Amino acid sequence: MNDKESLKAAFKRAAYQLGGNGPRDIGILKQVFDEIEGTQESDIYGAGTLIEAFQSKIAAYLGKESAVFFPSGTMAQQIALRIWCDEKGSKQVAYHPLCHLEIHEEDGLKELHHIEPVLLADKERLITLEDVKALDGEISCLLLELPQREIGGQLPAFEELEAISDYCRERGIKLHLDGARLFEITPYYQKSAAEICALFDSVYVSFYKGIGGIAGAILAGGSDFTERSKVWKRRHGGDLISLYPYIMTSDYYFDRRIGKMAQYFGEAKELAAFFNECEGVYTNPEVPVSNMFHIHFKLPETAVLPILTEVCEATGVGVTSWLHEREEGTCYSEISVGDRYESVPEEKIREAFRLLKEKLEAALSA
Repeated sequence: MNDKESLKAAFKRAAYQLGGNGPRDIGILKQVFDEIEGTQESDIYGAGTLIEAFQSKIAAYLGKESAVFFPSGTMAQQIALRIWCDEKGSKQVAYHPLCHLEIHEEDGLKELHHIEPVLLADKERLITLEDVKALDGEISCLLLELPQREIGGQLPAFEELEAISDYCRERGIKLHLDGARLFEITPYYQKSAAEICALFDSVYVSFYKGIGGIAGAILAGGSDFTERSKVWKRRHGGDLISLYPYIMTSDYYFDRRIGKMAQYFGEAKELAAFFNECEGVYTNPEVPVSNMFHIHFKLPETAVLPILTEVCEATGVGVTSWLHEREEGTCYSEISVGDRYESVPEEKIREAFRLLKEKLEAALSA
């Protein structure tokens, strides 16, 4: 067993794990179905009371006219951009260089829809109003991801968002929100989801991240937009005969966790402070702006993997289950705080970080 596998195995065995809502096993589904009558009718090919009621519920929560449930955010977002491109008659859209569509989808946007992305800003910072103003040529749509996951979950000031939204509307540029973690940023902005979404023409939200469902996404906007999205959903094969396992778990865990986002946010700030007290470690952002952040180690992956495994085995606290190598002998990981964190005794957290700090200091001085 190599060091990566050893860390994963130790983390899985740990009595306490600092991130997430719990294991991604069939218990997520079983807990929901145990509370539902077996005679409840399912959705069929995108229609039926079950799916339509959930779509209406989330549309209202987001402050949008209408919403459509999709099996994946990848499908939903490509479709959103295709609709705006067709409406404008231009195949160009703009987004961040580390946008999910650019780095995680095997160029689906380009290969399936022949859409040409314009990359704004650089990889280490957020898109600004000045970047948008400096665009050379016409675009149909600007996509903003809130928070920007690949750089630690950073967020722009709300005033910056308002200025970008106003600028886009003045120039006929549609503004789309990659809100995979939208629910998790409302405590930082001290705004409702509807207040944030009001700045955007279309919105995607995920139900397996902070909410902790199995899978699934909502695409929301005006009723004309969502009706067109249904056509593309069918074309993409997204109208499975039934999506009820995804819809029911999304609805169930939405009700149970949407009110806990402020708690997760506060706990993330507390946890980041523990990391920042360790020599050779820093978080990005230094103070989290949502329930997630990145942990950067000023040591190579080969040095940090065994340290994290030893801390886990000695204290029963799993800090993280993975690391990725970065340039210049450094590495990083990511944590999203959920239900698990509140179950970890404070003395166990302090014990784990005392040992982590001790071992990192020894490694740095070696």
